[in-house]
Amino acid sequence: MSQLLEKITDLNDLVLQGKALEAFDKYYHDTVVMQENENQPTVGKEANRLREEEFFSSITELRSARPLKVTVGEGITMVQWQYDYTHKDWGVKNYTQVSVQEWQDGQIIKEQFFYGN
Repeated sequence: MSQLLEKITDLNDLVLQGKALEAFDKYYHDTVVMQENENQPTVGKEANRLREEEFFSSITELRSARPLKVTVGEGITMVQWQYDYTHKDWGVKNYTQVSVQEWQDGQIIKEQFFYGN
């Protein structure tokens, strides 16, 4: 489990340094499935990278992003994040999100995000 703690800590640090896409390339599996709440999941690294690029390019002001809590289990990590930003289409967003990552072969194979609307 210490290896997963190292990986999720590095991933979080990259995000905090403004290198979220670098973190994505490094830690996400080619067949990753990502899902927002109970919405239809996005399948595959290429489709998810495009989704991530679109999201980050739509942020007009990032006031803060910080991990509040990190937990590690057998093949799973969870991070509670606090975000405060302005999105070009959604406006001002300030919320807490929990991200749950399932790991396989040292990479994230599935990630689901939980947050209120």
